[in-house]
Amino acid sequence: MREWFILSAVGRDRPGIVADLARLIFDCEANLEDSRMTILGNEFAAILLCSGSGDDLGERLASGARRLEWENRLTVFLRPLEGEPRPAIPAPGTKLLRVEAQGEDRAGIVARICGVLADRRVNIADLASETVGSPSGTALYHMTVTAEVPDPVDRGELASALDAAGAELGLEVTLTAV
Repeated sequence: MREWFILSAVGRDRPGIVADLARLIFDCEANLEDSRMTILGNEFAAILLCSGSGDDLGERLASGARRLEWENRLTVFLRPLEGEPRPAIPAPGTKLLRVEAQGEDRAGIVARICGVLADRRVNIADLASETVGSPSGTALYHMTVTAEVPDPVDRGELASALDAAGAELGLEVTLTAV
């Protein structure tokens, strides 16, 4: 019987972390199904979906994760999925839209924009953000959200609500089809 696990890892960035995580999954006779990996600050962060079979797969993965924590000073978290992964994005009954927000960096951008989405039961499938400098020295914030918008949600009303939230924060917010 196939089992599914989420493995997340965070640690000081260095060459070889991805290879170590992939080797752990391979050595446990599991398959790396999906992943997101990035550098945040000077830390590496990864979240991986893997699957495999065998009565002791969870124990093998947990043992390997503890070894990686010890040998490589990583923080590793392993969690079994309950049941099968959900179907591909977008979920049935939804349309995929991209929300982009950009402007001067300030506290509350993610909370406010994502709050507008949550109030309309919009699921965030992916979110990426970054703060970059500008020639004037002002910190600029850019966020891109891939959102699963339920079919009953009016796209025009959603765009208006996002525009209003953006205006409150001094942001330009756009809503486009993916």
